[in-house]
This record gives sequence, structure tokens and C-alpha cells, in this order.
Amino acid sequence: MDFDLTEEDAAFQQVVREFARKEIAPRAEQWDRDARLPVELIHQMGDLGLFGLVFPPEWGGSGGSFTAFCLAVEEIGWADQSVGITLSAGVGLGAVPIYRFGDDAQRSAWLPDLVTGRALAAFGLTEPDGGSDAGALRTRVSDGPGGWVLDGAKAFITNSGTSITSVITVTARHAHGGVSAFLVPACTPGLQVEPAYRKLGWHASDTHGLVLADCVIPRENMLGQEGAGYRNFLATLDDGRISIAALALGCARACLDAASDYARTRNAFGGPIGRFQAVAFSLADMATALEAARGLVLRAAWLKDHQRPYKQAAAMAKLYATETAVSATRAATQIFGGAGFLEENPVARFYRDAKVLEIGEGTSEVQRIVIAKGLELPVT
Repeated sequence: MDFDLTEEDAAFQQVVREFARKEIAPRAEQWDRDARLPVELIHQMGDLGLFGLVFPPEWGGSGGSFTAFCLAVEEIGWADQSVGITLSAGVGLGAVPIYRFGDDAQRSAWLPDLVTGRALAAFGLTEPDGGSDAGALRTRVSDGPGGWVLDGAKAFITNSGTSITSVITVTARHAHGGVSAFLVPACTPGLQVEPAYRKLGWHASDTHGLVLADCVIPRENMLGQEGAGYRNFLATLDDGRISIAALALGCARACLDAASDYARTRNAFGGPIGRFQAVAFSLADMATALEAARGLVLRAAWLKDHQRPYKQAAAMAKLYATETAVSATRAATQIFGGAGFLEENPVARFYRDAKVLEIGEGTSEVQRIVIAKGLELPVT
């Protein structure tokens, strides 16, 4: 059993860490306040190879491991969760389904820009009345004279309305009941991007609802086999859950770092507050939970990299790491006291950002169902 990162992964982690500290952390508060993520930052991340990390060289990537991608997401998430989810969703939900389920013509059309950060792709599964019941989708597809015709609505779609969003993959139900996936170019007539949501957190992340009204796309834009869309998208979510767990690690670690520094330098009652067991024990619990969560995340990523079954491991990592992040942000804010309640304090931003980690890409309740089914329990 080896707990060391490979030399290559460790070196790459350090490069991303320095980038996050220099280019992201100092500006994260302003991006949060403006509810805007600059496109030039996405291009910078593309130049660093972050969007192409998990893709093979023949498609413009570097052929890196999924473990390395999770390390990158954690480091970016340590600096800013909105930037972290932009990367996580852009790769795992946007580009990966095209590579994994698309044909060579579709890969050639979309991947060159996606893996270099020149464009972003979105993943349209969730619907306004669906939520966790992803199988209850109402978006319909019919075979019209000019191609596939899509009608319906999607909700909470990340990276769907940026100036460089190039394509959105959506699921839709046929009249015969089967569900397929389709590549919808962002400029398609009939595709309406609704105004950005006013969110509790992830302010700088681009998130919109979508409306598809008589939206006609070419027949060659079906992604994967007819009727396989729902199954393929659920498989995509397994990968996404690991990267969301890695994003949660960044959130928890940022709060632990900030609260630890504060406990060493904030003086009250004659000395640093870190000497009080109430504070020290809280930090000790945060550190322990963070390391336990990291073990689950890296194990899930290792299983995927080695082509082992990882569905249950992904759910465990997502469940524990995201709940750890929520607890860590709450504890850090408490340690900071009144100073933690001020928006200029990064822990306040992380406190707002953390909650959605327990919701997106499968709620904590859904993760528990997945884990229980892995135990062969008849849970519904």
C-alpha cells in the first residue's frame, strides 16, 4: 500500500497550487461580488492544461490520470469554489461525455476547443420538476423533417451561458419512452438561455435555466446510441461525484488553513485563542475529517484510474467530503467569530459556497441510497 503521489502528479499539483494562490485567490472576492468569472482566466487554465488533463494526446489532451485531475480541482477549489466548479463541470460534465460516448466526427467537432479552454460545454440533465428524480424528465424529442426537434426545459445548468459556451448536451425522451442524449450547439435557434440564477453561493459560476422550443438539430447530433442517454448520463455523474468531492476537499482545507492561522494570531484573554481546547479541538476534528475525506476521494479516483468498479466508492467520497466541507465552513466561521461574518473574510464566501456541494450531482440522500444499494439492501 503506497500513499505517496507519483512524482509527476506531485509536481503537477504544485504547479496548480502556485497558479491558484497567485492568479485566483487574490481576486476571488471581487469575482464573487461581481458574480462574474473572467473568460481570460478560463483561457489561462486551458493554457495550463487543466481542461485537457484527462484526455489522450490524439484529442489534444495530456493523457493524465483522473487522480491528477482531482488534485487540480482541489487546489483550484482551495482558492475559489466558483472557479473550481467551472473546471469540474467543464471537463467531467461537459467534455468527457463527448469523448466517452461520441463518435470521431463529434469529437473532432467539439473537443479541440473544449480541451484547451477556448470553449466550455454544459450538461443538461436536471429539469425544473425533476431534481433528484432524474428519470422523470419531460423534455421531448421527435424526428422532424429537418432533424431532431427538442422541446422542454432544463434547470441549474453550469457553464450554459458564458460567452465561450459552445455546446450543451441534453437528455430528451422519445415518444416510445426511451431517453437519448443530444448535442445542442449554443447558437441553435429555439435554445433560450434564461437569466442567471441569484444563488446563495458559487456567485461567480455561470448557472442558468434553459428552454428548448422547437429546437432543431442535425440527426448526427445524437450523442451515443438511441435510448442510451439516461444510462450514459448516470455513468457521467459517477465521475462527477468524485470531482465534486475533490472540490469539497479544497473548501474544507481552505477553511482549516484560515482558521488555524487565525487561532495562532488572534489574541484574547491574554494569549492566542488556539490555546483554548474549545478552539484547538474544533481544529483537530476538522483536520481529522479532512484527511478521512481525502482518503475516500483518492481511493475512488484510484479505482477509476485502474478500471475497477467505483460507483459506491464515488458515492462515499461525495457524501463524506461534502458534509465535511459544510461542517468545516461552519466551524471556521465560529472560530473567527464576528470577523467570520464579514464578506471580506474568505470563510464567509466558503460558508455560502459549501452548501450546494451536498446537493449538486446527487444529494447526500441520493448518495446514501447508492451506498445502500451497494450493500444489496432493498432501499428505494
